[in-house]
Amino acid sequence: MQKMIAIAFVGAMFGFAVVASAPAAGAAYTPEQQQACQNDAFRLCEHAIPDEPRVRACMIAKVRQLSPGCRRFFVRARRR
Repeated sequence: MQKMIAIAFVGAMFGFAVVASAPAAGAAYTPEQQQACQNDAFRLCEHAIPDEPRVRACMIAKVRQLSPGCRRFFVRARRR
């Protein structure tokens, strides 16, 4: 069950970061992004999983609490 939640989370969370920062529309999230942010999402936004818009909103709202590796994907996305 937790693996299914993790898969749902990954798609939800990176929908925002990748769409905003990827060079080509429709590009998939990278394993690097998943590895950098999965623990943060479970730690900070577990209550929102698997609701994609809620996960994105939670991660954005808590951007200062994200690990440096994950934060860079959200900060990069916000600068565009």
